[in-house]
Amino acid sequence: MPKQNFNVQKAESQCLRAAGTIGAIFCSLCMMYVFVLFSPCFVSAAESGEKLIIGTKRSPPFVMKKSDGSWEGISVALWEKIALENGFSYEFREMELSDILKGVADNELDAGVAAITVTAEREETLDFSQPYYLSGLAIATRDEGVDWNKILKGFFSYGFFRIVMLLSLVLLLSGFLVWFFERRKNPEHFGGSPTHGIGSGFWWAAVTMTTVGYGDKSPKTPAGRVVALVWMFASLVMISGFTAAITTALTVGSLGVSVNNPRDLHAVKTGTVEGSTSMQYLNEEYITFQHFATIQDALQALQEGRVEAVLYDEPIMRYMIASGKFQGIKIIETSFRYAYYAVALPPDSPRTEEVNRSLLHYLESENWRSVQFRYLNVVP
Repeated sequence: MPKQNFNVQKAESQCLRAAGTIGAIFCSLCMMYVFVLFSPCFVSAAESGEKLIIGTKRSPPFVMKKSDGSWEGISVALWEKIALENGFSYEFREMELSDILKGVADNELDAGVAAITVTAEREETLDFSQPYYLSGLAIATRDEGVDWNKILKGFFSYGFFRIVMLLSLVLLLSGFLVWFFERRKNPEHFGGSPTHGIGSGFWWAAVTMTTVGYGDKSPKTPAGRVVALVWMFASLVMISGFTAAITTALTVGSLGVSVNNPRDLHAVKTGTVEGSTSMQYLNEEYITFQHFATIQDALQALQEGRVEAVLYDEPIMRYMIASGKFQGIKIIETSFRYAYYAVALPPDSPRTEEVNRSLLHYLESENWRSVQFRYLNVVP
């Protein structure tokens, strides 16, 4: 083949390859244009102007509603900081806790901001942000102090009367034995008629038991002294037992409800908030309870005596009691079943990363510490 024809063919081949490359690039650019033109545009909530719907519930001091309709509290301040940093436009929607959890799980709400506890059961249907507060369950009871009316009524109760009668019978038996052995050989102390002699023996037994020791009457016969010796040692034990029994009869029910730990809830009327983790705890422990719509309703029932104890989140109850709205209520110092509060988010929410990043930054700030001091009067 002549050299000239070979060069022509080589040039044609190079031109065809170049044309194919240019065509492929052109087709790719066209496909990218069509994809961008007809595909949805993923932008942030701030860029799209979308208003987020945030479910919330009044849980002082974490969520509180002011007279003008605006919101404040620890959780509200936290969310405001997150929204400001990410440019979120939002509105709060007040609802029950169960509705908040369902709305977030069904993507009807963009987030749930309140005193929402992280649990394994809730994690199965929705997501949570990083935790921002560690809370625990606590028990509230009435702080009644000593009820003197009940103590006075105890003096006329059947229990007190039974104890006094038993003590009198024991004294009478001891006095009778001393009289029986002393009536002839010690007439100056235990002589006279049987009624008078047994009465003297009763007096001697009472004086000996109480260790008053007047010395006006004392046995002289060997048998009488044996009775006296036995009675002296026996009375040391008996007087302690009778004192404890009388004290119990007079004070049981006068010091208010005796609730010192969660086990005591089985024996008292207990109240809690419907749908809360405290309600879940009571169900798990098979403790009967009465549920209320809000913690305010539960504490009001406790104040009025309709329940004897309230189980709920410790910081919320402490804030409610410290506010002065409820009188004569105290928190048992022992808290238990610790859990974290977090922001509830829909499953696979596109804002989870933004929320977590802003939340972690805020938890390290001085502003977060001042917020806790303002609402809880504690220094983290």
